[in-house]
Amino acid sequence: MKTLTPEWTEYELVDSGEGKKLERFGEYVLVRPEPQARWPATLPAKRWQAADGEFVKARGGQKGEWKFRKPVPEGWVMQRANLKVWVRPAPSGHVGVFPDQACHWDWIAEMTKRAAGPVKVLSLFGHTGLATLAAAAAGAEVTHVDASRPAVAWARENQKLSGLSESPIRWIVDDALAFLKRDARRGNRYDAMVLDPPKFGRGPKGEIWKMEKSFPELLGACRKVLSASPVFLLLNIYTTVLMQGRNEKEAQQLRFWLNEMLGGFQVRITGGELAIEDGAGRRISASVFARAEFSD
Repeated sequence: MKTLTPEWTEYELVDSGEGKKLERFGEYVLVRPEPQARWPATLPAKRWQAADGEFVKARGGQKGEWKFRKPVPEGWVMQRANLKVWVRPAPSGHVGVFPDQACHWDWIAEMTKRAAGPVKVLSLFGHTGLATLAAAAAGAEVTHVDASRPAVAWARENQKLSGLSESPIRWIVDDALAFLKRDARRGNRYDAMVLDPPKFGRGPKGEIWKMEKSFPELLGACRKVLSASPVFLLLNIYTTVLMQGRNEKEAQQLRFWLNEMLGGFQVRITGGELAIEDGAGRRISASVFARAEFSD
């Protein structure tokens, strides 16, 4: 299985081990849980203790909390190539940027620029918008959909921060399936799609999303809004520690689903996993993906 690791200057997985990862986001260093890191840490304890903050999981299934050892602003800016993002330690333990996804941002930009004409991109489960902004910066017209109003607001801040305020981006707070069904009735069509669904989630009106049940219906709805001359389609699924050892099968399943969805098109489908390596070269798997590239 093909594994992609991104290139960064402002992000670094400094070390990992003992169920945690030591990460640098710009000028700040954070410690977060990482169930995959079952090995011993490489760096001495004092390096870990020097981190600016740590997200500590609570016991008994309760939410965790951030514990800061030094003054840290509510948010700070990170940059990669032409994109900028606000980094904010959130109550969930996330910070608004998923560094492994930079591999996808590069591919989205490349595919958009390579297209023969204008590209209309649909970004579903778009979160804080880096995939959306990568497409927009490359010249695409983008529709960004996410069920979380705060996430969409964060993405719009990133748009302004990246100097893309004039780019044609339509921001939608909605359940993905509900949006697709409505857009199909309106006759809207897209030349490219980016899908990054969670294993479980809720829409803005309480809609339940369960990957196993909802995903086939989602792909069927996506097919109905796909243009007659598509350019690319990206499907990304985040991994968990429970998937370790099954990532290759998961990637094969994604390729199968895309192949079923795209029957009748001349298309090349590839897949693999995204991962981040720490300073000792140990790999943390982040997601599995499938990519579809269309030909005339």
